[in-house]
Amino acid sequence: MATCGEHLVKLLEAYGVELIFGIPGVHTVELYRGLPSTRIRHITPRHEQGAGFMADGYARVTGKPGVCFIITGPGMTNIATAMGQAYADSVPMLVISSVNAREQLGMRHGRLHELPSQQGLVSGVTAFSHTILAPSQLPEILACAFAVFSSSRPRPVHIEIPLDVIVAEVDDSAPAAWTLPGRAAPDPSRIAEAAAMLATTRRPLIIAGGGAQDAAGEIRGLAERLDAPVFMTINGKGIVPPDHPLRLSGNLGMAPLRAELAAADVVLAIGTEFGETEMYPEPHPVSFGGRLIHIDIDPLQLVTQFPAALPIVADAKLAAAALLSALPPGKAASGGAARAAAIRTAVDQGLWPACATHRRLMEIVDEVLPGAIVAGDQTEPVYCANQFYQAARPRSYFNSSTGYGTLGYGMPAAFGARLGAPHRPVVALMGDGGIQFSLPEMAAAVEAGIGAAVIVWNNASYGEIKAFMAERGIPQIGVDIFTPDFVAVARGLGCEASRPQDIAALRDALAESARRSVPTLIEIREGSPLALQLVRSP
Repeated sequence: MATCGEHLVKLLEAYGVELIFGIPGVHTVELYRGLPSTRIRHITPRHEQGAGFMADGYARVTGKPGVCFIITGPGMTNIATAMGQAYADSVPMLVISSVNAREQLGMRHGRLHELPSQQGLVSGVTAFSHTILAPSQLPEILACAFAVFSSSRPRPVHIEIPLDVIVAEVDDSAPAAWTLPGRAAPDPSRIAEAAAMLATTRRPLIIAGGGAQDAAGEIRGLAERLDAPVFMTINGKGIVPPDHPLRLSGNLGMAPLRAELAAADVVLAIGTEFGETEMYPEPHPVSFGGRLIHIDIDPLQLVTQFPAALPIVADAKLAAAALLSALPPGKAASGGAARAAAIRTAVDQGLWPACATHRRLMEIVDEVLPGAIVAGDQTEPVYCANQFYQAARPRSYFNSSTGYGTLGYGMPAAFGARLGAPHRPVVALMGDGGIQFSLPEMAAAVEAGIGAAVIVWNNASYGEIKAFMAERGIPQIGVDIFTPDFVAVARGLGCEASRPQDIAALRDALAESARRSVPTLIEIREGSPLALQLVRSP
């Protein structure tokens, strides 16, 4: 026999869980009793929001759910923002929390960490939330959670276990994962209809989103068979490699892309919701001049915003593979490479001036740390890089400018990404405002032996909001903020840190970051000699 808490960690191990992010508290200590008997590693962030962001970064890089142990009450309110970001970007996350004992639920007795309803709190940022009322329910509910992660639109799942249930005895003789359902295959008749539509297209366009990250090979095959340019959303970057002649850049709100959407006779969209956050700085309603084939794992997404000529409910990889097999070989060329080159040129000509500076910054990152994973916050370098940066492969570029749009995400997400891909260099792109949301997580990274480069673009303000207010004639209140000495703070937290003054020193700092087992903070002050060199670089 074992306690329910001990049985839980063995079940998680059976499902392949490698890491748990959590901060132990009096209501969750019994979840930790069984951890030493497993191979699961525990990471202790400094705030539950940081736990969620780390789990998010781990999940985006690995495709596996990030798992968190969270205390009742304040732990759940703290992690709710991170769950919101994961929900908006379809990231698998399993949040396991304690809750007051069954007989105390809803009684309003002022118990420690008591909330009227934790389920009510997180209902809008989860695929589902469930209270385990008996230990016998645990295997089934865990299977439901992992079925969401493996077979439907991945989103956070919350499981809460009352204090008396956590310590209840269970038969621990055979903790085993349930056999999970497979990915949803497409309707063959819909694939045949899509293939017939695409076989006669003269100006096709492919749009690949974050839901298509695991279908990169199939999508490249479709693009080459159709001679179709491929636009990748922010979370879809890397599906087509940077040097591919059919790759597009920019965002769907830009005039060159809107013109192409209007001119294309068939648009094949896979795993994307056409979100407005993809179109910073000028979102526009998406419209199509031709027919839309829309493939998504979520049926509701196929009837949201606008109708598709042919909606197909299916896993992106299975649908793309089936469609590629159904297409006839040797389709006549549609001039796709020339169209893609013209769009890329037009996009580059329309970028705002700051993009030139940050393009040079990202070129240096790629040169020094080839194949790096880049996790970003809401900050000027990220807004710019979203328009031009091309990841070498999928699951390598993501940030919180999409979906929910949280500040403080990029650095802890980068730490989680490094834990998921320990042999790849990782870079966090942060602003001076956003990093102050999560500075203590540097100590957590030092403790866990996480090496990553943290680039801080410091303009001593919430620069994007300041500019937004100025453009609208609004008094610029609350946006010129005091910024600490980030180099001193990082060093005080056990990290390496520097403020390079030229490109050579920047290169050295990036190179050193990949050899360290602690974070390396690299501060670039706007107007500094280094920033001016980046501006002047061709």
